[in-house]
Amino acid sequence: MVLIGAAIIPGRASSEQTQHCAGPRCRAAGSILWTAALPGTWLAEAGVTGTVPSAGPGYAAVGGGLAVFAEGLRVTAFQLSAGGRAWQTTITGIPAGSTIVGVRAFAGEVAVGVQPPAGETPERDEVILSASTGQPVRIYPAAAYGGAIAASGGDTVVVGRTAVTAYANSTGRVLWSRPVGPPGQTWRVSGQYVYVAQQDGSAGVLEVRRISLSTGAETVLRAAHGMFPGALSAVVDGAMLFSVPGEVVAYGGGTGGVLRPLWHQPGAVLELADPVAGIAYLASGAALDGVDVASGHLLGRAALSVAGSLYWVSDGVALGLDQDALGDAWGYSLDSRRVLWTSAGLPWPHFFVDLSGLGGSASQGGKVVLLATCARVGPQAASALAPPCLRPQLAAVVL
Repeated sequence: MVLIGAAIIPGRASSEQTQHCAGPRCRAAGSILWTAALPGTWLAEAGVTGTVPSAGPGYAAVGGGLAVFAEGLRVTAFQLSAGGRAWQTTITGIPAGSTIVGVRAFAGEVAVGVQPPAGETPERDEVILSASTGQPVRIYPAAAYGGAIAASGGDTVVVGRTAVTAYANSTGRVLWSRPVGPPGQTWRVSGQYVYVAQQDGSAGVLEVRRISLSTGAETVLRAAHGMFPGALSAVVDGAMLFSVPGEVVAYGGGTGGVLRPLWHQPGAVLELADPVAGIAYLASGAALDGVDVASGHLLGRAALSVAGSLYWVSDGVALGLDQDALGDAWGYSLDSRRVLWTSAGLPWPHFFVDLSGLGGSASQGGKVVLLATCARVGPQAASALAPPCLRPQLAAVVL
């Protein structure tokens, strides 16, 4: 989960601001790689909301050399290296009244989750577009909170309502399929595997199915004693983190698919997970603790007030955002507990969230984050909740 609700932020980091190089070749951390005009009508809302489409939510993804933005039924792709528009397409061939509810970018394809009108079906359509042209390739059935989770060449792996299935995009043929129990199961992708938890209501998790994204090979993981507690929240370096009210429990190791508890931390809530460094960040009391996922050892601690402005973390550096007209982005070292860099001004910044971790403003292991910003605000009507944004932009910030 990402933290998007707190308004307390660390002091402005102007004293530590790095010098930003100019031009499209700039790669220094905190530099704005490029900005591009966003289609549609937008609002500049105060606080953590920031620059958002006026007609409904917007979605973004980074991957396969593209920065992709989607809203309504329109998808726009920009070249990640320089920000030039690669293509724009409108989704067709779906039920009237459908709307986009997510987008993920992979090498060779862009997957767009489309939700049919309310009451028509509990599933969603996963529309596969060519990454080079934006033209539709296939439409696959998917779970409401599932969709495409991996793509390799001409294949796509999709989380459906009751199975994880790999399809050949050229023909639509099923390459392999693994049942995963009743609809609505929690899943997490880590490395080359997807972990699907079979939840037993609020009692806990009966078992977790670990499925290879490349071959479909499956291993059933069970707790050494009884069930896994709570709900599956994250998987980092093969360790599974489960959240129960007021506690985080980690499982791993073991033999024959039977896992043992690695550690637990009472009074904690999982806030961020760093798959590169193998660290989980837990809110505990008045601090944000960095914990080694394999051992549970405390590696570092930051004030909880800092955590309220952190949105994403990779290799020990977290992305923070200042809000409203004076917004900017900053990189915070959770090890040394200091700001490493800050960006140029990014007024009314908005971070795109995909709770799966596969889409949104930042890709796993990526070095660029996407933010919607507002370069010019119009006058606010008396009846309006927020002023219009006259120059909405997509900004690519180097991490």
